[in-house]
Amino acid sequence: MTDRVSADLFRHAQQRFPGGVNSPVRAFRAVGGTPVFVDRAAGAHLWGADGRRYVDYVGSWGPMILGHAHPGVVQAVQQAMTRGASYGAPTAIETELADLVAELVPSMQMMRFTSSGTEAVMGALRVARGFTGRDLVVKFEGCYHGGADYLLVKAGSGLATFGVPTSAGVPAAIASTCLVLPYNDRAALEALFAARGPEIAAVILEPVVGNMGTVPPHPEFLGALRSLTAAHGALLVFDEVMTGFRLARGGAQERFGITPDLTTLGKIAGGGLPLGIYGGRADVLAKVAPLGPVYQAGTLSGNPLAVAAGLATLRVLRDDPTFYARLEASSSAVETVLREAARASGRAVQVQRTGSMLTPFFTDRVVNCWEDAATCDTAAFGRWHAGMLAEGVMWPPAQFEAGFVSIAHDDDTLEATAKAAARAFAAV
Repeated sequence: MTDRVSADLFRHAQQRFPGGVNSPVRAFRAVGGTPVFVDRAAGAHLWGADGRRYVDYVGSWGPMILGHAHPGVVQAVQQAMTRGASYGAPTAIETELADLVAELVPSMQMMRFTSSGTEAVMGALRVARGFTGRDLVVKFEGCYHGGADYLLVKAGSGLATFGVPTSAGVPAAIASTCLVLPYNDRAALEALFAARGPEIAAVILEPVVGNMGTVPPHPEFLGALRSLTAAHGALLVFDEVMTGFRLARGGAQERFGITPDLTTLGKIAGGGLPLGIYGGRADVLAKVAPLGPVYQAGTLSGNPLAVAAGLATLRVLRDDPTFYARLEASSSAVETVLREAARASGRAVQVQRTGSMLTPFFTDRVVNCWEDAATCDTAAFGRWHAGMLAEGVMWPPAQFEAGFVSIAHDDDTLEATAKAAARAFAAV
């Protein structure tokens, strides 16, 4: 079905924005077709500009764990707006949110608010370098940590290489401060620390990857990360912008029982409004200005609207004792209908899920790292995506992105998803 309203809007947008969008994946180039322009959202649904309703598994790329336009969040933002949109001054509500974050994520003894996950990661790695006096950062291929120059790199062959920029405009000298390893490769990690441990300021990773699709960690991999960083005086940084408050009240670190030195948060932490947080050990955060020499600032950091939305969201997660059990049950049901539809079609598809994050990988192998993910039939995924969209289900428009289930997904949305998946897989 052609959405002519979105097509017209997209043509107009391309005159003003590169590719017609303000974030590349929204352009649908990984799946083909025209992006759906969204008019509104409520609960587990989006409405396109043409008025058509979709079951939404994008969830604004993760923040909408309560569903769209949750009444408590809407009310909190409306009330905050009546007192003013921004002050550039401290507020009591910032500390309320920080207290709640620390209650749910005890490793975050001290923190700093920012306006995005990218800024939170930049702040975390800057303070890690300032605290350790070292320059090198280690990341893993397939993990995305925002748009900082030195993190836009990928791995070469072998155990590790100096970073090679994957975006034009990134100087090689800056990219060279980042080393890249295969995800879930404990041997490569051990070899790198044996060779260069004294130079490494921090290791950063998505504890469950969402940016090459849903890829869980091997249990021994996270344990090795914690022991190796501690032994070599490097800091372990969990990028929980996506997994924070989604996989458990305390995020992936609670789920897997691993305590990082620093954590970055976003998405759910701001209730869907622009807010990021970095924090962790108090002795490390004491290096941040004005206490210490590591400078980081932002005019809209701690914006009262975003803080109000985040506080309202996290209070629901804290106060509802059945929340995560219900979310797990709904997510498991979605996994089952996707798996069964793929099996009935005869397609080689790996449906991988951790908590309420899940991905159907169009490959015949279990995906443990980017090398596995790269075997996916992305053209087949594009056809499947178009089929789901035609049946009224919005899935992330890229093979290498996680889908998200919210607490608003119910039996009716599951039934619609099952019907759509059966037809979409059969037509691939």
